[in-house]
Amino acid sequence: MGKVETLHRKSTQDVTLDEVERRVSAASRALTQLAQADGHWCFELEADATIPSEYILYHHFRASIPPRELEEKIAVYLRRTQSPLHHGWALVHEGPLDMSATVKAYFALKMIGDSPDAPHMRRARDAILQRGGAAHANVFTRTLLALYGEVPWSAVPVMPVEVMLLPRWFPFHLDKVSYWARTVMVPLFILQMKKPRAKNPRGIGVRELFTQDPARIRRWPSGAQEASPWRPVFAVIDDILRVVEPLFPAGPRAKAVDKAVAFVSERLNGEDGLGAIFPAIANSVLMYEALGYPEDHPLVVTARSAVEKLVTVKEHEAYVQPCLSPVWDTALAAHALMEAGGPENERQARAALEWLKPLQVLDIKGDWAARKPDVRPGGWAFQYNNPHYPDLDDTAVVAMAMDRAQTRLGPGEGGSDYTQSIARAREWIEGLQSRDGGFAAFDADNTYHYLNYIPFSDHGALLDPPTADVTARCISMLAQLGETKATSPALARAVDYLLADQEEDGSWYGRWGMNYIYGTWSALCALNAAGQDPSSAPIRKAVEWLVAIQNPDGGWGEDAASYKLEYRGYERAGSTASQTAWALIALMAAGEADHPAVARGINYLARTQGADGLWGEEFYTGTGFPRVFYLRYHGYAKFFPLWALARYRNLQRGNSRRVAVGM
Repeated sequence: MGKVETLHRKSTQDVTLDEVERRVSAASRALTQLAQADGHWCFELEADATIPSEYILYHHFRASIPPRELEEKIAVYLRRTQSPLHHGWALVHEGPLDMSATVKAYFALKMIGDSPDAPHMRRARDAILQRGGAAHANVFTRTLLALYGEVPWSAVPVMPVEVMLLPRWFPFHLDKVSYWARTVMVPLFILQMKKPRAKNPRGIGVRELFTQDPARIRRWPSGAQEASPWRPVFAVIDDILRVVEPLFPAGPRAKAVDKAVAFVSERLNGEDGLGAIFPAIANSVLMYEALGYPEDHPLVVTARSAVEKLVTVKEHEAYVQPCLSPVWDTALAAHALMEAGGPENERQARAALEWLKPLQVLDIKGDWAARKPDVRPGGWAFQYNNPHYPDLDDTAVVAMAMDRAQTRLGPGEGGSDYTQSIARAREWIEGLQSRDGGFAAFDADNTYHYLNYIPFSDHGALLDPPTADVTARCISMLAQLGETKATSPALARAVDYLLADQEEDGSWYGRWGMNYIYGTWSALCALNAAGQDPSSAPIRKAVEWLVAIQNPDGGWGEDAASYKLEYRGYERAGSTASQTAWALIALMAAGEADHPAVARGINYLARTQGADGLWGEEFYTGTGFPRVFYLRYHGYAKFFPLWALARYRNLQRGNSRRVAVGM
């Protein structure tokens, strides 16, 4: 008799509600114990080897060499994350070699003191050379190499600082790219103009990573997504700029420099830094110093402190986070605890909301106001402080949590009255709806797609267009607050956008989480909240897709390969706790709490919970930029599985199988 398929074994199917209750209690206890004293959470947010490598190279550029112990701990991290299979560094756990991450990690390790002849370094170098050498690294990596004098500046697309003076009607303008592009590019304009050379006190270089002399390369490789009719047009423009840029007059250049410095200084954002993201923060330090600002200048001191705030030091290793995620973590953890219920969980959720309330941006019109000047501010940022760049996703999630708490306890019971906070959040989100009915993360109508083909944008992530996942979250918020398609034109247009964006197989694309499981979770929660008939074709197709991709162990999983340009449909990946939770919450939102697939998924979460009440998750399930930059949210496996288990328990013990909240 053949083996019984894992999916159909009894051990992977059934789970009692008493067992689920025990799992919920253990997970909620563990989560509350991880809260900070003031009620918030901030879990680690880990990217790849790129950020800690850049941190080392940033310091050696300035000759501000970190303490030896810190350098060695970062080296331990870099050595541990080197792949034993391809000997390079990947963008995700167990992913394929990424040239740019590998070049930077090799450079950083050599800078720290690892011998090029050490076995791990030799293997990494061979892997780079076998793939064509460091010339195939991306624009950001080549910019760093140019600052170190390892490649000529011809390796980098021309970005004249005079861009700061372009009128808004011009095909390229800062308002036409995303917030992260703006904050990274503006200080880079100055660096490209000044072309400072790294101090590099140890005199380390990486010419051995090239298959030919970089000075002899005439045409540098471009990104895969640049294969379009726009590519040759922009290449010609780049060639022209390379010739004429040195001839630009001094007067306008000085004015452009002043405007660039003013842009950065206005948004410096205290110890949280420019844009509150590492690349922009590091660039801001280098910009000030390239312009001759002394090391003790208040702006330089502030920017440098923001860099150090992202360093995460552990007992044996250290790395650098790309940014911090306290608002996102705190809002989602509050939702999970309210789902779990009980006096202690409710108290902790209320403490979280009290911490969140004063972080709402009510007095600063950020960059988003360039498109929506008449809209009042009212959003939350992702980080501790980033007032020029609140985002709609965080804002919707916080507003829903506040509404949920207030609905359960009443205004002011056990905490503040959130009525005004919710109203301002809703007003801001409605005001940032794009013309197509969708919602983006930070801006409205940021849809100048031709700009993704300029030479600088070999990463293909220059823009912030509307996406299914963020649109879904905004629908969820509006619907939870009582709106319907009949009462709210904004909600009706958003639902139309979301339905039109569904993939042929029934899934939705996940821009900010990996990937179609994340998008489909977001969409099904939204459609349920908006009153979409569970028997309608869009919801049935989504349910069928989720059931079809369930893994034999009862879980769900999806990896970064789903973002490849030639993607043709779901490719199976190992189960993770967070993706399993998304799939379960999605199915329950679609009215499928009694589906056998849900029972199997709940069984998977119950079986894989650790003795500490939490779940382990080495795989990355968050997305920064598809194909370029991914995120491992250390909190995801701590609150999403709890949320799914508690939701299942509540529906099974309740009088209705309908989910009554937005997410």
